[in-house]
Amino acid sequence: MAERQATVASSSGLHARPAKLFVNAVKEAGIPVTISVADGPDLNAGSILSLMGLGAAQGTVVTLKSDAEGADEALDSLVTLLQTDLDAEE
Repeated sequence: MAERQATVASSSGLHARPAKLFVNAVKEAGIPVTISVADGPDLNAGSILSLMGLGAAQGTVVTLKSDAEGADEALDSLVTLLQTDLDAEE
């Protein structure tokens, strides 16, 4: 299983626009990905409701996991997205 950790960079955390952009990126990856915080449960990273339920604010460390083929590349891309301040992007 591929696993990566990322620190949420967006000033609004994983809410609103950053959450939508992240969910779209997960769907584009075309593989199942889970996301979790600390010792929390693994949630579907492709679900906007799951992301909002995480309560991940700026600076929160999240863990992404997938056991699908091509997971390493997909998770690397998702980590880059999470570590970008998507609120500052136009």
